[in-house]
Amino acid sequence: MIRSARWLVGTALALAAGALLSGPTWAQTASSGTASADTSVSLMKAAANPNNWAMPALDDANTRYSSLNQINDSNANQLQVAWTFSTGVLRGHEGQPLVIGDVMYLVTPFPNTVYALDLNNNARILWQYTPTQNPDVIPVMCCDTVNRGVAYGHGKIFLHQADNTVVALNAKTGKPEWKTPLASFKVGATGTDAPIVVGNKVIAGVSGGEFGVRGFVAALDASNGHILWKAYSEGPDKDLLVDSHTTSLGKPIGEDSSLKTWKGDQWKIGGGDTWGWYSYDPKLHLIYYGSGNPSTWNPNQRPGDNKWSMTVFARNVDTGVAKWVYQMTPHDQWDYDGVNEMILADLPIDGKTVPALVHFDRNGLAYVLNRATGELIAAHKYDPAVNWTTGVDMNKDSKNYGRPAVVAEFAPGSKGVNVDYKGICPAALGSKDQQPAAYDPQTHLFYVPTNHVCMDYEPYPVAYTAGQPFVGATLSMFPGPGGYMGRFIAFDPVTGKTAWQIHDQFSDWGGALATAGNVAFYGTLKGYLRAVDAKTGKILYSFKTPSGIIGNVITYMHDGKQYVAVLSGVGGWAGIGLAAGLTDPHAGLGAVGGYAALKNYTALGGQLTVFALPGS
Repeated sequence: MIRSARWLVGTALALAAGALLSGPTWAQTASSGTASADTSVSLMKAAANPNNWAMPALDDANTRYSSLNQINDSNANQLQVAWTFSTGVLRGHEGQPLVIGDVMYLVTPFPNTVYALDLNNNARILWQYTPTQNPDVIPVMCCDTVNRGVAYGHGKIFLHQADNTVVALNAKTGKPEWKTPLASFKVGATGTDAPIVVGNKVIAGVSGGEFGVRGFVAALDASNGHILWKAYSEGPDKDLLVDSHTTSLGKPIGEDSSLKTWKGDQWKIGGGDTWGWYSYDPKLHLIYYGSGNPSTWNPNQRPGDNKWSMTVFARNVDTGVAKWVYQMTPHDQWDYDGVNEMILADLPIDGKTVPALVHFDRNGLAYVLNRATGELIAAHKYDPAVNWTTGVDMNKDSKNYGRPAVVAEFAPGSKGVNVDYKGICPAALGSKDQQPAAYDPQTHLFYVPTNHVCMDYEPYPVAYTAGQPFVGATLSMFPGPGGYMGRFIAFDPVTGKTAWQIHDQFSDWGGALATAGNVAFYGTLKGYLRAVDAKTGKILYSFKTPSGIIGNVITYMHDGKQYVAVLSGVGGWAGIGLAAGLTDPHAGLGAVGGYAALKNYTALGGQLTVFALPGS
């Protein structure tokens, strides 16, 4: 292997050129229209209406389950394209629209243009807003210039733009009401996550683990943008917002729980970033999210468990203080970010209904925890190819309780650096990356878009320089056993059983949707929107959109008719070769070579495609 940071350098050059040639101008614009929706409606009221899609994941619990059933397993095969909308940007579209009443809101990748579309008037553009951002942010965005969606609340649309600034836009006019920078992009801190609104707070995090950015989550006052609290992933207790009552697996974490697991002051550049999804339990008043990989990717440079990277956090939304934490992958040696969504579901377990948190981690394990206490209930491989671990120690009396048993052969660093560790499954992009799963309370199954991908991994020494890549590894990626790279599965995380699966040539990078019509939806990297029978996995409908899908499927009802919508626009980590014009197989941290054939099936695009049944 050739040791380099070409994945970032090559991406920077290509993205810089591409951003200048495509999409709306960087200049701030806000052209007014007259919205027909009442944008003064509260978020709680909007979310309670099943006709809307009022939150990034539809609900606080991140279920992505809709009670709409006009489209169902008996008629989904009749779906047709109802209308389309071009975003004007040729980058990875990794989010989803919102629908509030008669208005749809969506955001593009950089330059992060936000559109408000009038559903009563042929999706006429009511307003659009393009923030003024320094293009120097482009080279420090990993991996692609994606954005995972806007949030709504208090009559505002909240945007976390690429330069790590949170902006509140008036939902009727698109005029900015406040702007709050969270950290400087000049050190690699960027914004790609979809914020959530909880009460009077806007919750947002940070990207930048590949630049040594120390992760945090911040709560902002929705009315003025003031930062109410900020909780870091690593460091002293006062920065972590933990106290004597904070537990892990039922035991107090103790004083300086993070500092003791880092060498010297490495925690200051320790990663653990928070660019994924957030959920909220209103009864427990807790928010849940995951932290990402520790920096650097060379594990030999950072001995110890590197707490609290790779961790599930449960925090009081008012104070930010953590009630409990659980580290899934101590001393991560593979870049298995723990940022994937936390799905809150009351599950039948051993004859009881348990307030569960379900998390499909990048490391290939599906975790079930009691979301009130942090108790670990189950941990199962959801891809049988996973080989870096034999499983999690579930013996509560064991000193290794809750830890994965690591297989040295597939553990980079175990034989030193500058060694090529071959055949590791899953690859660094995980058995599932950020592409969200969905939960159907009717079937008690989770519908999970996955990556069936393995890798060779070579760590090497790297020095930290603020604002420069801090990776320290070279990767090659390739299909897992069987020769395919994607599995869309219906999975029971309590039993660890797969009810059914669909194999795809490339990773299934589009987020899932479950509906009361016994239909699940997802998108493929080739660009297909699929509807499948939720109980059997039978493909009911398939339509090829103009570009590969890495966006998340939504559904809504307007004027008595149910619609299904998805953003297509290939990119993200899996599609970075296409998005950034890269050809070196080692670029994109191995993704360019692994997904080289994707160019034979799709090209760049940026389009919203909306489907419905025929008839008025």
